[in-house]
Amino acid sequence: MLISVLGTTDERERRVALTPDCVRTLVSDGHHVAVVSGAGNRSGFTDQAYAEAGADIVDADTARARSDVLLTIGPPDSGSTPFGPDQILIGLLDPRWRPEPIAELAAGGVTIVALELMPRITRAQSMDVLSSMATVVGTEAVLLAAIRLPKLFPMMMTAAGTIAPARVLVLGAGVAGLQAIATARRLGAVVEAYDVRPAAAEQIRSLGATAIELDVETADSEDEGGYAMAQGDVAAERERVALAGHVADADVVITTAAIPGAASPMLITASMVEAMAPGSVIVDLAAERGGNCELTEADGEVVHHGVLILGPTHLVSSSAQSASQMFSTNLLTLIRHLDEGGRPRLDMNDEITAAIIVASGGTLAAQTPPHES
Repeated sequence: MLISVLGTTDERERRVALTPDCVRTLVSDGHHVAVVSGAGNRSGFTDQAYAEAGADIVDADTARARSDVLLTIGPPDSGSTPFGPDQILIGLLDPRWRPEPIAELAAGGVTIVALELMPRITRAQSMDVLSSMATVVGTEAVLLAAIRLPKLFPMMMTAAGTIAPARVLVLGAGVAGLQAIATARRLGAVVEAYDVRPAAAEQIRSLGATAIELDVETADSEDEGGYAMAQGDVAAERERVALAGHVADADVVITTAAIPGAASPMLITASMVEAMAPGSVIVDLAAERGGNCELTEADGEVVHHGVLILGPTHLVSSSAQSASQMFSTNLLTLIRHLDEGGRPRLDMNDEITAAIIVASGGTLAAQTPPHES
């Protein structure tokens, strides 16, 4: 296959889709790899490193014109050379939340593969980019909170007195939430966590945190893919009331609750923030889609009654090199999955392939509805 790695003009994006190590592996597999000049610079991978791994260093239009498979982190740069019907574009393209750019790309006939739609099955775990990136984000969220909180995380017994440990509350125990729990525990905090899915309680406890169990009906809290489902208004309000005391007691709250293709559920109201101690910190990882806190501003900082509310939407790029290494390994596994005798094979009878293709031959697949407002 002729595989190209595209760059991005998004100033917040520092990751790259393939690292030199994975380029070397693909070349040894018999593929031809091209990398747009400078694509890896912001994650610490130079053009020279790619060239030494066996890649051609090209400009963006050359990459777009000559490739069978094009790899990107997010939506690709606009270029003078359009994508064609014999090409496959693979990346984090957010088709459920932002379907319009997908429709524009699909019009040219390019086959579009959205990594967000990777099914949560055992066979696909090594290709699950969302889980890999959530691992990075969960770690970074705690580190950000630790920097901004005006107290230390671990308990310390010193000649100047005893410093009590920070109390951290994690709302949402998916991959990001579990990683946040693990990181906060490593830093010495006392951690408790809640997830609407009852099955998550055991995972929370396995990391040394206290699992909050609420007397709220959550029977329909999980879809077939293992993702949390939106709760009804009555259940959501009961959940907020039950969580209010835990939020008030926390020095740090990390919120990670997200519903695929929909706005983020509101877990923390303004009145709940007002009950927190001044100096407390909320890091809302669901800020891009409205936030789990009523007061969150995407990529902004809000101080309300002395509580700092952070809404970062691109924490993953804070550890761009590590994130790129994981992303690249996921893509390498996917390319090998699609490879048949040196050519890409899109077998729609395969559960993985059928799930991730969102457009082919100018036609959008059924799984890309507009997001809920």
